[in-house]
Amino acid sequence: MSGPLEGVRIVDMTAVLMGPYATQILGDLGADVIKIESPGGDTVRGIGPGRNPGMGGIFLHANRSKRSVVLDLKQPDGREALLRLAADADVLIYNVRPQAMARLGLDYAAIAAVNPRILYVGVYGYGQDGPYAAKPAYDDLIQGATAIPTLSVRAGADVPRYVPSAMVDRIVGMSAANAVSAGLFHRERTGRGQSIDVPMFETMAQFVLGDHMGGQTFEPPIGPAGYARLLNEHRRPYATLDGHLCVLIYNDKQWKTFFGLIGKAQEMEADPRFSTIGRRTENIGELYQLVGQVMKTRTSADWTARFEAADIPVMPMHTLESLMQDPHLEAVGFFETVEHPSEGRLRAMAIPTRWSDSPPAVSRQAPRLGEHSAEVLAEAGYSTAQIEALAAQGATLLPAELISEAS
Repeated sequence: MSGPLEGVRIVDMTAVLMGPYATQILGDLGADVIKIESPGGDTVRGIGPGRNPGMGGIFLHANRSKRSVVLDLKQPDGREALLRLAADADVLIYNVRPQAMARLGLDYAAIAAVNPRILYVGVYGYGQDGPYAAKPAYDDLIQGATAIPTLSVRAGADVPRYVPSAMVDRIVGMSAANAVSAGLFHRERTGRGQSIDVPMFETMAQFVLGDHMGGQTFEPPIGPAGYARLLNEHRRPYATLDGHLCVLIYNDKQWKTFFGLIGKAQEMEADPRFSTIGRRTENIGELYQLVGQVMKTRTSADWTARFEAADIPVMPMHTLESLMQDPHLEAVGFFETVEHPSEGRLRAMAIPTRWSDSPPAVSRQAPRLGEHSAEVLAEAGYSTAQIEALAAQGATLLPAELISEAS
């Protein structure tokens, strides 16, 4: 282990993507993450192509730097094993509804009884003080509930659409990782553990409305909700003679430079629609239309050279395939070829942050189901005979090739 969270142990009861993404971040930062899985395994194991059952691509990209332990928490012995792991942990994180944790006898009171210093972190759909408290939640549902599909229509889409990314899971997962890190810092100063809730709906409502509350920010309101620039139907990659480019002309200096490039150096200051950032925002549709018309007159390479020389922000419009060939990502070593113990050679993504003193590192590749059951239970004080008994009754699972190693 290495990294700023070295020495922190996390009992990870999350599945699918939101929670596993959070705990992978924490694992890469050096925490010892013990992934608790049911005998059937994390459902995302089965998504996408894979060389072996239960080891699909999405799972591999969200579960490195973890150890997998199978526990059937509906069995008394499985629950007891979880409590023994929690007794020696710094964090327990889960992403089922709190009602389900209570039914398992694993609510905050039960966990704090065996470890009062633990951080008990729930990452789930809705805050528990409102009428949605017991509702199930998924990325698509929260996107819809926080107006994202309707924003797409206001921005020019033909029908309401979800963002084609598990955006909510990723954003809330990062929020959960932040909450864990801050909670650990608070405990370091005070010695006190606590329960922390990270609700998806409220987290994303803040995320969306931070951009779009607009005039509704004020009491009484002084204008409509919605940030005009972001909702403009012409805010999209610009067509060129031979493709598309992503260009953002934003501040006064950039706009003056752009008008100079197209031979209209005096137009920005002369036209009251474009003279200040406030007026440009009010007339952003006309302004972006003007840019779009001009962009069609030259090739992508020509415009890129001109914009880079003028210090106007420009980037290519990648496809998924071309993104994986991006020269900058290649230069910074973003993609790595790694050897997975069971899956062979894989293309992995590096940890994106850089640290001068306590650099994070990937401690291990994503685990097979139950790969570390015997190892972790032994660390919790179980004997070999006890581990084998748990496996025999189905309270844990030992992969066939590892049973002899546990004996």
